[in-house]
Amino acid sequence: MGLSIWLALVGLGLGVLLGLNIPVILPQVYAKYFSVAALAALDSVFGGLRSALEESFDNRVFLSGFFSNALLAAGLAFVGERLGIDLYLAAVVAFGVRIFNNLAIIRRHLIKKR
Repeated sequence: MGLSIWLALVGLGLGVLLGLNIPVILPQVYAKYFSVAALAALDSVFGGLRSALEESFDNRVFLSGFFSNALLAAGLAFVGERLGIDLYLAAVVAFGVRIFNNLAIIRRHLIKKR
């Protein structure tokens, strides 16, 4: 596994530790938005790790996917909230499926390399 993947994993771990230890309380109103934003970020990270393992990582694709996924998910949550429909669940299911799919592919790559 390349150094860049280890740096990405260390950065992700440090970010999670930092986020858990900062005493910031977010309003309950924004819970849907932050949940889909966190899933969009995780989807992008796992997609980036997968493409790095497949040696096809591209920064522009990663950054554009990260922001477009986050904006689309937030837009679905916003429109759903205005309509009284839980549209954010569509983003949660889509990102959840993609995260597990990418994780399975990453796991297969790591097992094959050994």
